Amino acid sequence: MKTAQEILKNKNKEIWSVTPENTVFEALALMGEKEIGALMVMDAKGKVYGIISERDYARKVILKGKSSRDTKVAEIMTPLDKMFTVKPDTSVEDCMVLITAKRIRHVPVFDKDKFVGLISIGDVVKSIISEKDMLIEHLSNYISGRYV
Repeated sequence: MKTAQEILKNKNKEIWSVTPENTVFEALALMGEKEIGALMVMDAKGKVYGIISERDYARKVILKGKSSRDTKVAEIMTPLDKMFTVKPDTSVEDCMVLITAKRIRHVPVFDKDKFVGLISIGDVVKSIISEKDMLIEHLSNYISGRYV
């Protein structure tokens, strides 16, 4: 059974982030440039303050008539104490349960108090499909007599 840590091993190691003082517009520009849907909110020393997603923008800026150029990330981010997180040894299946139950798309991975990476629903689905494909291949080989 794969874990969050194994998903992170196969991902780009670079973590994209903004500070709480950045504007939402700056955060959106970075998300667009990197083709991602969420950013960690951190300071230069790596202290995590929260996470900001495209969904935060849609619900907390656009729908409230605010301007992304005038709104700070700190005003709309999900703060650290409200984030749903997993540990490196959390199974991929448990990550999927969390993502589905809480209706979130990104899950930060923490090893004790240290942030180690961010996995998305796409990462989790890709991992599950890969595992199922491998199982199907092994079963097909077994049924067809390729295993002796």
